[in-house]
Amino acid sequence: MKALPVLAFVFLLSSPVFAQVKKQDPAAFHGALADAKVYKVVYQLNSSDDKVITATLRNIKNALADPRLKNKLEVELVAHGGGVELFRKTNPYETQLRELQDSGVILAECENTMRERKIGKEELFDFISYVPSGNGEIIIRQQQGWGIIHP
Repeated sequence: MKALPVLAFVFLLSSPVFAQVKKQDPAAFHGALADAKVYKVVYQLNSSDDKVITATLRNIKNALADPRLKNKLEVELVAHGGGVELFRKTNPYETQLRELQDSGVILAECENTMRERKIGKEELFDFISYVPSGNGEIIIRQQQGWGIIHP
């Protein structure tokens, strides 16, 4: 009776399903095919760290430049918590943000963060949008089928 599980395992390993597994040729692999009409993604930013902010902006720019996603990508950048620093007029991100917005990226700031940190809209760039809750926006978008990326 104890040999039965061992025999079943040996049989499973020798089955045609396992025998057909081949090593992938790296030269033949070119990434996933973008066969859907539209791809939707939210980038979540809740850090004030310049390296994280810069990496997030670069990630979005790279996704927009991916030839597989050309004219198929909808992007929203949701900032909350420390991420509010991205949208402050006193910080150096205006040019990058305008370029992203010109590419169709939605730039959204969490109003809860603004209220909690006592930040007025006049302190932030006048071309951004607002959502009542950053987390709420992410929850809703995820349920709508959007991918969520948190660099």
